[in-house]
Amino acid sequence: MQNNKIEKLDTPDHSAAGVSKSGGKRKIKGKNRISRWFREMRSELKKVVWPTPKQTVNHTIVALTVMAIAAVAIWALDFASGEIFKAIVGIIPSLIKG
Repeated sequence: MQNNKIEKLDTPDHSAAGVSKSGGKRKIKGKNRISRWFREMRSELKKVVWPTPKQTVNHTIVALTVMAIAAVAIWALDFASGEIFKAIVGIIPSLIKG
């Protein structure tokens, strides 16, 4: 007969992530939780590489240009489809009369 022994695997310690060993999350009390969130947010914002003013202007110009081109393309498609629809509707009465 085989020995069906189940070995317990080593699991990482999740206490730093706010998870207790039993698997449930630890509750951090109100004020401490909020101040921790702000500390972590400030720490993450220090890592952000902010664009220069020149990059911001260039990106804004590119975005506005793309939006203008898209608006013209949508207008052109709308106008063309409207004209095609009018033409089809204009032909139908002559087809019905025979």
